[in-house]
Amino acid sequence: MTTALSTSIQPRVGPGFRLQWEPVQDCHVLLYPEGMVKLNGSAGEIMKRCDGQRSVAAIVDDLEKAFSAQGLEPDVLAFVEMAAKQRWLAWD
Repeated sequence: MTTALSTSIQPRVGPGFRLQWEPVQDCHVLLYPEGMVKLNGSAGEIMKRCDGQRSVAAIVDDLEKAFSAQGLEPDVLAFVEMAAKQRWLAWD
């Protein structure tokens, strides 16, 4: 059974992971004890906004303003769902 994520959740980087900009890689990476995940540009932009304070709706709004785009909600929700399955993101 799958349940649709709500845009009111406030995702944050999951326990055991640390998000940082890696100049050598020229991208955001997620560090964890066993290694590193190199994030593409879109994933990095979403992840850096997942601070546990902003809702998914606020993250979508910020991304749409920052990149002069519309209709990003489905893609952001899909990423948040995938990242949660990987334990990159968590929320209460």
